[in-house]
Amino acid sequence: MKMITRRGLFLLVLVVAFLGGLGFLTYSFVSDGAKWAMQPYNYDLYYNGDLIAAGTITDSNGTVLAETVDGKRVYNEDKTTRKSTLHTVGDTKGFISTGVQSTYKSKLIGYNPLNGIYSIVKNGSGNNMELTINSDVCDVAYDALSDYKAGCVGVVNYKTGEIVCMVSTPSYDPMNKPSDIDTNDIYSGAYINRLLSGMYTPGSTFKIVTAICAVENIPDIQSRTFECKGEYDAGGTPIECNGYHGTISFNDALAKSCNSAFAQIAIELGPEKLAKTAEQLGLTSAVSVSGNITSSTGRFFLEKGDANDYIGWTGIGQGDTLVSPVAMLRLVSAIANDGSVPSFNIVNSFATKAGKALDFDFISRNTQLLSSETADVMKNMMRYNIVEQYGDYNYEGLNLCAKSGTAQIDAVDSHNTAWFVGFMDDEQNPYAFVVLVEHGNSGSQTAGPIANRVLQALVND
Repeated sequence: MKMITRRGLFLLVLVVAFLGGLGFLTYSFVSDGAKWAMQPYNYDLYYNGDLIAAGTITDSNGTVLAETVDGKRVYNEDKTTRKSTLHTVGDTKGFISTGVQSTYKSKLIGYNPLNGIYSIVKNGSGNNMELTINSDVCDVAYDALSDYKAGCVGVVNYKTGEIVCMVSTPSYDPMNKPSDIDTNDIYSGAYINRLLSGMYTPGSTFKIVTAICAVENIPDIQSRTFECKGEYDAGGTPIECNGYHGTISFNDALAKSCNSAFAQIAIELGPEKLAKTAEQLGLTSAVSVSGNITSSTGRFFLEKGDANDYIGWTGIGQGDTLVSPVAMLRLVSAIANDGSVPSFNIVNSFATKAGKALDFDFISRNTQLLSSETADVMKNMMRYNIVEQYGDYNYEGLNLCAKSGTAQIDAVDSHNTAWFVGFMDDEQNPYAFVVLVEHGNSGSQTAGPIANRVLQALVND
């Protein structure tokens, strides 16, 4: 009797162990099955580490950007388009980690837990994907950036969050990858999408942040005047200005990008208020695109007890603060949209090879970065910048609101990082933009014309 009892217990333990193992295997299969199927050693999907089998990727106009033909992954027939959309589409080896071929690989292949990759093995093609970008506009942006070593352009519909242009340079032709891409300096950072993953000193574009902080914390800031004598001595390294502005208003201080005025404002605000504003405006958090693609996280370096000159330098965007271009794009989108910004999205839809629409689990949410009252003040100030400083005639018909930035990386002007950020105040064309050029000298003279070319192509061509 005792032997039967022991055998019964032993069998019970075996059954429990078997069921536990089966449960674990089932859980692992459901949670990690897609990851197992996507491994480069799966010869139905890869050849020599290159993705060869996936659905067709198109832009918003139906232009094919990537597809599988005769067991090989091929890109658009136009070389410029292949280069301009590379960082959005991604490469076949997954080196460009933010490309949709990497982030939506299982969806493009058509994997599901029940059938695995059966559909792509049977049909030779997975699910199709339509993006929000306009490849013609991306081509214009790529051509405009091609005279410079590196940079990026981003344009988004600030009402819907749809990204219509996302270009990063240097790029390369994925159909004819350079053999020296890993050793030639001209391809430095070619796998990086600078719009999403780049981290840069913001220069005078950060004066937007300092101005917002001032509007929300200094009640009489809009009636104040400041004295500029070509530099501001805050008790340390003198903060040089780009001119001798004399007595200057708050509006003109932003338009003329007066370092003296904004250093004084930053020192009056103090590090805690500046840090809180930078955080509230999303400059120290990552930007999510379509819920699957994540940008770099910005960093704001300023603490209580820092010397006044350091606070002043930080307030004009020349401290140790680093931001991603897409975070700046999110900020100006919020200013354009009454302080609220929708989630950014790069994917229009998914469909089977037969054209049946597939669920896309992205949910857009609006985030209030600043009050509508403050946004309205900033919108008027940024419009004033164009009218009084940059010249409305340089951006004909765009009704632009913008701020330039020239981040001084070292003493050589050509090593500056040029910025131009802003938006069109236009219900019919609700577009916000960011342009960044490494080694670009002046923001308004280098990045500004690029923004004009891209926006004119978007709304007029």
